[in-house]
Amino acid sequence: MDHARRRRPRPGRPGAGHRGGRTREGRGVSDPKQTLRYPEVLAEEGLEDWRFFLTKLHARFRTGSFTKGLELVTRITAAAEEADHHPDVVLTYPQVDVDLWSHDVGGTTSRDVDLARRISAIARELGVEATPREVQTLELALDVPSADEVRPFWAAVLGYREHEEWPEVQDPGGRNSTLWFQDAPGATGRVQQRFHLDIVVPREVAEERVQAAVDAGGTLVSTDAVPAFWILADAHGNQVCVCTADGREGDVQF
Repeated sequence: MDHARRRRPRPGRPGAGHRGGRTREGRGVSDPKQTLRYPEVLAEEGLEDWRFFLTKLHARFRTGSFTKGLELVTRITAAAEEADHHPDVVLTYPQVDVDLWSHDVGGTTSRDVDLARRISAIARELGVEATPREVQTLELALDVPSADEVRPFWAAVLGYREHEEWPEVQDPGGRNSTLWFQDAPGATGRVQQRFHLDIVVPREVAEERVQAAVDAGGTLVSTDAVPAFWILADAHGNQVCVCTADGREGDVQF
């Protein structure tokens, strides 16, 4: 597989571009609306705890306990309020995950770099170790002859929104994986599908979701297992299941 060929295009966005000269502190000239590119982020000092990909700065801090994690999150909250710039934070028992990006320009800016440095300093004060090798993001890519033919269907069935510029659909809550569409003119005809997506929703949402997907150009393939799941397909035959916890007596996973 030619990964370079298959890499998703990232069209230019308003505000994207190189920054100007550098200050004595080693930082780029601070334009809080200017998005930073990968080489520029790498050139910044004080980001050893962070990794940059898919327009965001990512960090994981190993807290070892929920109490210590909550203390770190509380301190991050205070720093974010002071900066009037707010990260995405996930607190679990052994760790705290932090993503930084500027929502108003759709990328990483000097505001994120400044707050990343502050968060790292807070973690050091609390004796919390960063584990940058553990950060990752899972995205799903679907080879299609035409993204425009199937993108509305996938936005509807997943409850996602279509990106204004990129060939993808995104979870509006930022919790679940992005699905993007790889331009593949030869991906036509019926093939044996080796894996598919299951989207699990509350029972009262399921039929609305199914109908929205059909209205967006999808096909209802099977209702044999309703209300446990409905099988649908997009215009190219790629299948997805809308699932609920109903009708699964004895299924320990639900």
